[in-house]
Amino acid sequence: MTTVDAAATVQSYVAAWNTQDDTVRRRLLEQSWSSTGRYTDPLVDLEGRAAVARHAAAFAQRWPGAIIVVSRPMEPHNGMVCFGWRVVGAGGETLREGIDFGELAEDGRLRRVVGFFDPSVPASVPASGPASDPPAPVPTTGPPAS
Repeated sequence: MTTVDAAATVQSYVAAWNTQDDTVRRRLLEQSWSSTGRYTDPLVDLEGRAAVARHAAAFAQRWPGAIIVVSRPMEPHNGMVCFGWRVVGAGGETLREGIDFGELAEDGRLRRVVGFFDPSVPASVPASGPASDPPAPVPTTGPPAS
């Protein structure tokens, strides 16, 4: 896999989080995410493309109008990707920052992503409630989040 291919995979994956259209989200995840891929961050541990699609849709509900922007692209190597990101609110404010580490499958799609939230950037208050409220539970096919 080339650097350009890995960057396109990450771009499709991030675009899936940013779209409001469920059909487009599914198409983007089919391009970028393994059907059995696993996604883990401090709030969830998800298994499967459908679970990631539901979680991305819940993101849009938690922070209406927000998008994820890749803020620190890094060169992929040995089937691995890493990138810094920011959640940017509709008014341009940074709501959260973090970094994702990903493993690519042989076909170039993501098979594992582990996300970390930057503790120096507290989550801003979403429209639905205080920042300390976790997002609405998303059904998963993997083990419960700890």
